[in-house]
This record gives sequence, structure tokens and C-alpha cells, in this order.
Amino acid sequence: TGGLMLTGIDHVQIAIPALGEEEARRFYVDVLGFTEVPKPAELAARGGGWFELGSLRLHLGVDKDFHPAAKAHIAFLTSDLATLIARARAGGYRLVEDAPVDGYDRIFVFDPFGNRIELMQPK
Repeated sequence: TGGLMLTGIDHVQIAIPALGEEEARRFYVDVLGFTEVPKPAELAARGGGWFELGSLRLHLGVDKDFHPAAKAHIAFLTSDLATLIARARAGGYRLVEDAPVDGYDRIFVFDPFGNRIELMQPK
């Protein structure tokens, strides 16, 4: 097998419906704190968006046959879960608590399209 071949994650992509970019910006920028970055010109016509926050890179891709990821999800670590929860509540986004996980406070928030995002803060 020759040793370690995977060395990291470049980005995570989730699907959004066509024409969902503005709603996505309100959630991923205003609630979670990402900054939108330009997509390469050859990909920009596809819609969606690319977002960054520190070393995190999130790509939103338009899926013409969109179905939300209601079970599969991204789990983001945070140093201020309370503020993210308050922003999500203020924006009217759905929050769901789940069973505790040792060493973390956590909650699920659903983006405007029903994609599940886990927010986790180490205790």
C-alpha cells in the first residue's frame, strides 16, 4: 500500500438548489461567518459559490435535482457556539439538539435548503 497517501481535505462541497445563492450567502456569511471568494472563471457560470473561513473551504454547488442532505452533514468546530446559535435563531433557521457527545457541546442547524450542519464546541 506504500504509506500515507491522503494528507488532508482541500474543501467540502454541499448541494444547493438553482437560484439559491442569495439565501446561501445570508446563512453561510451572516450566520456562520464565512467570506465568499471568487470562483475560477471557468466554473462561475455553474452558479453556487465558494466560501472560506481561516483554513476552512466550503463549496456550494447547484444541483438541478437538489435534495437536502438531512442526515449526512459537515461538523464545524467553533469557539463560540452560543453566538452561532443566537445568529441562527435570529435568522429563523431550524436548530435541533441531539444526544450529547463526550467533550463537546453541540447542536444541528439546517441551512435555508434543509442541509444539516453540526456545530461543535469543545468543553
